[in-house]
Amino acid sequence: MSVLKSKLKVALIQFACGLPDKTVNFQNCRNFVAKAMQEQPDTKLVVLPECFNSVYATSEFRKNAEVITQSSPSVDFLSELAREHKVTLVGGTIPELEPSNNSVYNTCLIFDESGSLIARHRKMHLFDVDIPGGITFKESDTLTGGNSCTTVDIPEGKIGLGVCYDMRFPELATVSGRRGAFAMVYPSAFNTTTGPMHWHLLARARSIDNELYTLLCSPARVPGSGYQAYGHSLVCDPQGNIIAEAGEGEEIVYAELDPAAIDRMRRMIPVTSQVRFDVYHDVSTNAK
Repeated sequence: MSVLKSKLKVALIQFACGLPDKTVNFQNCRNFVAKAMQEQPDTKLVVLPECFNSVYATSEFRKNAEVITQSSPSVDFLSELAREHKVTLVGGTIPELEPSNNSVYNTCLIFDESGSLIARHRKMHLFDVDIPGGITFKESDTLTGGNSCTTVDIPEGKIGLGVCYDMRFPELATVSGRRGAFAMVYPSAFNTTTGPMHWHLLARARSIDNELYTLLCSPARVPGSGYQAYGHSLVCDPQGNIIAEAGEGEEIVYAELDPAAIDRMRRMIPVTSQVRFDVYHDVSTNAK
């Protein structure tokens, strides 16, 4: 049986988020998800961008952080959104405050069709880069990295989760692939320096490595914003073909994931069964 049980329609919501007022971000998000469901009512998986509810800046993460409880504003909003439209919702990311250690995480929350929170992924690899003439950014100034790989059961099978910079580390996708995921989903906010360099290449590589779908959901560009997202939310198939892609502005990316595409690729080039764990280590066996 295929790792993907049936064809699955997905929608990636690339909208102008990251504004200072959470309520404005919520309303913009609500409007775009409603539009997606009106245009493609058979959609069953909806993905939001990284840091969809607040400004993406090291100076703002702690100010906007929420403790993850049912009554926190973002959890309540996302839960209601998933329940209203009866979809699996990958809720982009929000800054999360962990009371036990006072740390702030960049956290993706996943909700089922009833609005129940079924998983969370704390961004593991923090975006600390210095590209001369490009961008200098250091998430670790205010954020703490998560320490768990995340593979989630949804009605159609399993999906793996990562956030933005996590995409550059193939082991994370390999773990979910070995655990039976049919797709890797990355809410991401690559910028206008790193996006042109590697956005498409990394999506294609993660798909080809594991012969699964890769979904990247970015914010739209916001003129005048201190951090300019690359945009270009996309869906990449198991053969490494980009089958749907947005531009830079506000846009909804629709795609249908097909079990036959996964099965065909794995028959043609069966890398998932030709691995040599007698020579090298299976990273999924001791992953958290």
